[in-house]
Amino acid sequence: MRIFSVIGVSLVLLASVALADEEDWKELFNGKDLTGWIGKKQGGWKVEDGTLAWQKGCGYIWTEEQFGNFILDLEFKLSKGCNSGIFIRTANIRNPVQTGIEVQILDSHGRKPNKHTCGAIYDCLAPSKEATKPAGEWNHITITCKDNIIQVTLNGTQIINMDLDKWTEPHKNPDGSRNKFRTAYKDMPRKGHIGFQDHGKPIWYRNVRIKVLD
Repeated sequence: MRIFSVIGVSLVLLASVALADEEDWKELFNGKDLTGWIGKKQGGWKVEDGTLAWQKGCGYIWTEEQFGNFILDLEFKLSKGCNSGIFIRTANIRNPVQTGIEVQILDSHGRKPNKHTCGAIYDCLAPSKEATKPAGEWNHITITCKDNIIQVTLNGTQIINMDLDKWTEPHKNPDGSRNKFRTAYKDMPRKGHIGFQDHGKPIWYRNVRIKVLD
């Protein structure tokens, strides 16, 4: 009886830890409406079957809340030839390219990774591996931001491990290549809005949630 009691207590403790972990997550998109989001065009993005769906001319869409250190977890589905992006820590949503960091979202299945393929920190750091699924399939991405470290895991594979502090000059990456950013990435805002880019092609997002880190 004592053995079973110990096992029972252990299971209860494990269940409590798992529940506490789940309670740390916040739903960013509720699958029903655009509560908590702002966009260039009111109602531009649509809610379809529990997904946040791109519409022609919808513009970018942003969280009302700003986030600094966090884990962002979501799924996305690309149309053929789709180009989009997940913006993080965006200080000025009227100028996201120069005040935020873009995790590239692209239909790049089967391509050689570069600074513009899916999962890249756009124009700054290529993913270590091409892990994107073919257009029409759901991808799972997790983006972790902790101070100067940004990590991206795509479909179970970590593809980005970036130290912002190594980007010390405007328009220049540590490998000597050029980028288009007027601010050195070490000096980019460490807190801001999260947003999804409208780049003219259909894309769907779902199960968007965040865990705020200390």
